[in-house]
Formats: sequence, structure tokens, C-alpha cells
Amino acid sequence: MSIAVEYPRRFASLVKFEHTVFALPFAYVGAFLAVDGVPTAHDLVWVTVAMVGARSLAMGLNRLIDAGLDARNPRTASRELPSGLLKPWHVVVFCLAALGVFLVAVYQLDPLVHWLWPIPVIGFVVYPYLKRFTWLCHGWLGAVDGLAPLGAWAAIRGDLAWPAWLLGAAVACWVAGFDLFYSLFDAEVDRAQGLSSAAVRFGVRGTFWGARLLHAATIAFLVGAGIGLPVGVVYWLGVGAVASLLAYEHGLVRPNDLGRLNTAFFTMNGVISVTFFCFVLIDAVSS
Repeated sequence: MSIAVEYPRRFASLVKFEHTVFALPFAYVGAFLAVDGVPTAHDLVWVTVAMVGARSLAMGLNRLIDAGLDARNPRTASRELPSGLLKPWHVVVFCLAALGVFLVAVYQLDPLVHWLWPIPVIGFVVYPYLKRFTWLCHGWLGAVDGLAPLGAWAAIRGDLAWPAWLLGAAVACWVAGFDLFYSLFDAEVDRAQGLSSAAVRFGVRGTFWGARLLHAATIAFLVGAGIGLPVGVVYWLGVGAVASLLAYEHGLVRPNDLGRLNTAFFTMNGVISVTFFCFVLIDAVSS
């Protein structure tokens, strides 16, 4: 296979491009709710480009900073950097390009985000290091991803009204909750390497309870945001759908049965984000 084809595939695999489905729909949620309708094509295009650039930068930095840890973990040793499919300098160049894409997009949007863009970038850099020190790394990851709807709102409206903060908090709790589940994949390896995670600190049952509480908070924040917005009944049906899907996700796994953890983490969370956006979209076009 030619290099022109192989390297793009390696970079797409590096950043798990398909997992953009987790955060991008919630950025659209923030954009649609910000204008109580359908944003302009200009704003939607540049919000999309900004999200792709930001997420690519975040994942590239994570893989670069964690390359040594990944090499010592059987689950991640085959990733592009530990396996030698990509060199560190390749990923550095990729991160700089992703940062460039992000900044170009940011400067097509409201002037407010021209000042705010360093915040997510700092969050991206800090996150990979936190697991070396504290199990609160899950909360940090959630907070960084919670910037998606908040940033999209600011990028279109030029303000940070309190419903936008509640949308961000909902996403933060949602992501932190399923990242607790994700920590169960590597509990033994993390413990052996002296890393911190909820699974290491609290065990399987404690991790489950943490995820349940965070996902209950997700619904509470979505309800709070809806109360402060001129939404219709379809929005509330969407909140109910998210609650049902989260309940189903938690029903897929038990502390003594993690066999369907992959389905709970990867499949269900993609379904949740897309489903909620679809309800918000229908509410927006029907209002």
C-alpha cells in the first residue's frame, strides 16, 4: 500500500477519528440551543472544523505524552507510537497541524472565542499527566469535553449564559462517568505501573457507583439547562431518551460481569450523543 494512503490511515487510527461521534453532536447541541433554531451554514462548518482540529490535537498529545505508558500496557502496545508505525516527530507535526486547523476555525467565529481558545489547549496538555498523580483525571477529562457545547455556544452567540454552563456540566459528567467505566480496562496494569484511576483507588464497585452518580447528574444538568431555555416538548423527550439509554448502558455490565464493557463504552455512548442531538435538531426545526 502506498505511503499516501497508509499514513493518513495511521493518523486516523492514532486519534480514533470514529470516536469524534462522542463529542461533536454535543457541540452541535450547544450551537442549536444557542440560537434557538438552526445556526448558519458558516457557523456550523467552522464549529465542525474547530471540533475536528481540537479533538485531533487532544488525542495526538495524549498518544505522544503516554507513548511510554502505552508501550508497557498489553492492551495499548500495538498503538502507532509504541509499535513504531509512527515516529514521535510525525505526531508532533500532526499536533501542530491540528492546532493550526483549530485556530483557523476559531478565528472565523465570534471574537469571544479568539480569547478563550488557550483554555482547551491547556486542558489537552495537562490531562495525560494527571493519571500519574490523581484519580481526579476522569473529572478533568470530563471538564475538557464539557467545553464542546459551551465553546460552540460562545462561538455563535458571543456570551456564556448559564444554560450553556449547565450543558457543559452535563457533558462533563457524562464523559467522566463513562471514563470511569473505561478505567476498568486497565485497572491491574495501572496499579502495577503506579498510575492513578478510579478503578485503582475505589475498585470495581466504587467505580460503578461513581459512574451512576455522574450519569444521574448528567440528566439533572440537562433538565436544568432545558428549564432555562425556550425548548419544546421534543427536547424533553430527548432528555428522557438519554436517561433511558444511560440506564440501559449501566444494565449491560455488572461489577462481577464486565464482558460487555466494550459495548457499554463505545457503542452506547455514540448512540447517546447522536440520539440527543437528533432530538434537539427536531425541536429546533419544529419550533
